[in-house]
Amino acid sequence: MSDSFDKSLEPSRRGFLAGLAGFATLTLAPGVVLYAHAETKPVGAAGAKVRWGMLVDINQCDPDCTDCVTACNTEFGLVGHGRPATDAQWIRKVSVTDPGSGRTQKFPVMCQHCSDAPCVDVCPTGASFNRADGIVLINRHLCVGCRYCEMACPYKARNFVHEEITDQKPYAPRGKGTSEACTMCVHRVDAGGTPACVEACAKGRGAMLFGNLYDPNSAIAKRIAAYNTAQIRSDLRTDPGVRYQGL
Repeated sequence: MSDSFDKSLEPSRRGFLAGLAGFATLTLAPGVVLYAHAETKPVGAAGAKVRWGMLVDINQCDPDCTDCVTACNTEFGLVGHGRPATDAQWIRKVSVTDPGSGRTQKFPVMCQHCSDAPCVDVCPTGASFNRADGIVLINRHLCVGCRYCEMACPYKARNFVHEEITDQKPYAPRGKGTSEACTMCVHRVDAGGTPACVEACAKGRGAMLFGNLYDPNSAIAKRIAAYNTAQIRSDLRTDPGVRYQGL
């Protein structure tokens, strides 16, 4: 499955046009470009001890594998009730092409759990918010369905619920007329577990890694320290909690 990002939704008020030297570009669609910086490091509030994040090793990601997508759909009941698999996807495989070499890569994209999230900035009710540990969530009791967050997200990571949802998961209630997105499986994380997509990937090539970006002894922090990793659209300075190796 391929997808593309909508560059037209860049929040111009951020104005982060300076310092673009050193960014690699990948063409996602005509006129749409993905920027990836060669070296990115976790940044956050002073004194923060935990910031949950993910690292995806694209070199280990099988282009034809959708185990992470299937696991997410199953975990949150996103498929069924007469709806197609593409109706609501909190994680999806996208295809990007390097304009220089013509090389094409496929890898998973979900909510990037940005520390300076555009969706949080534009939300008029405070429904979209950052947890202290870096996970971005939506309070459906406060969401009024304005969809500003969907328009602001440069990663096309949010969906809108158009219909009544039945047989919902108790740990992830969904409501008609509200926006929704990847929660980084916060119900699992708070119980000391791992996101469903990462768990499913571990049974295959193990391309996805989850952990505390701020713990220098964690596997994910060690990997980021040892290898060049990138954040999608790092030029927007949203500081995503999801990193990519081999991009």
